[in-house]
Amino acid sequence: MRVLLGITGGIAAYKATGLIRGLRELGHEVTVLPTENALRFIGKPTLEALSGHAIDIDLFNDVASVRHVELGQQADLIIVAPATAAFLGRLAGGIADDLLMNAILASEAEVHVFPAMHTEMWHNPATRENVDTLERRGIKVVEPAVGRLTGSDSGPGRLPEVSEILETVFGTSPLAGKSVIVTAGGTRELIDEVRFIGNRSSGRMGVEIAKAARDLGAEVTLVSANLEAEPPKGIRNIAVSSVDELEQAMDQSADVIVMAAAVSDFQVAEPYAGKLKRSGEIALKLIATKDLIASYMSRHPNTFGVGFALVDEQQDLLAVSRQKLWDKGLSMVVGNRTSALGSDQTSTMLVSAASSEEIAGAKSDVAKQIVQSIAKQIA
Repeated sequence: MRVLLGITGGIAAYKATGLIRGLRELGHEVTVLPTENALRFIGKPTLEALSGHAIDIDLFNDVASVRHVELGQQADLIIVAPATAAFLGRLAGGIADDLLMNAILASEAEVHVFPAMHTEMWHNPATRENVDTLERRGIKVVEPAVGRLTGSDSGPGRLPEVSEILETVFGTSPLAGKSVIVTAGGTRELIDEVRFIGNRSSGRMGVEIAKAARDLGAEVTLVSANLEAEPPKGIRNIAVSSVDELEQAMDQSADVIVMAAAVSDFQVAEPYAGKLKRSGEIALKLIATKDLIASYMSRHPNTFGVGFALVDEQQDLLAVSRQKLWDKGLSMVVGNRTSALGSDQTSTMLVSAASSEEIAGAKSDVAKQIVQSIAKQIA
């Protein structure tokens, strides 16, 4: 998930260092936007080193690229911690007087605001009215913690600890507390020690589904078969190669399983021990592999099972998907066509017992819609 982290000018800005680290350890990409006053409390080099991105808070730099709009539109989630009383007032009034405020107003992402200030400022009627205004607009303003504040006084107004912030933001996600298994990639069945029967699956869709499930709060296990790219962060990865290895790795209980891997339909009956030499003719005896998702569903009938149906242009996508839904005991089938193999774009059909829906676009966007549909159905 692409997280835009706003930091405003309060003493609690030092806690942002732990928050950046925590977000990145969960696998999120973090763009930090401190205000000018925030940089009086915490240095830019520290924030750049922890986030992995250069920081430029000047609203008028690189105007041609319309940075404030780009930052807002690219964010999947916005967190502001700490949020000062002044920031709450400007946000409630829609006063876009710096890069952070412009980015927030240009974004449609969910916004979580964590105020931190002295107790009297938090209880001030102006602050309370600003908070009410923001909450009416759908912005999530989190009550500050109670504890020691700057100086010798204590009370409500303290910024929560990093673990509490992360739990607040992600613990209420649609798939929080759910375990999800995603298989991705293509299996390889040995012919000899160097050759194999494989397929063209890159594993991109499975990886994007795993990331989308992670971003909705699920505990994700990715069973990856010969991926072209590195598995995403914040996800347990089990690397496999063959059908047999895939079956063993995926055989664990879960709330949801998404069978996005392209599994070989056949394997060589007796792989050659060594390297086959070139000859005029070689006969390979192929035997059918197991139907892994049907077998899994028979052993785990309470799991929400999602399978994929891959068809060519001559086949009826809806009919094939519905048949697979019943034959394999699945809750949902994602139907797609062979033209999507190896591409960043795809066109799919989500088929369940009650409905069917066509979705198309970049695989990352389609994956998010698939996972959101799963979350709605298991809610």
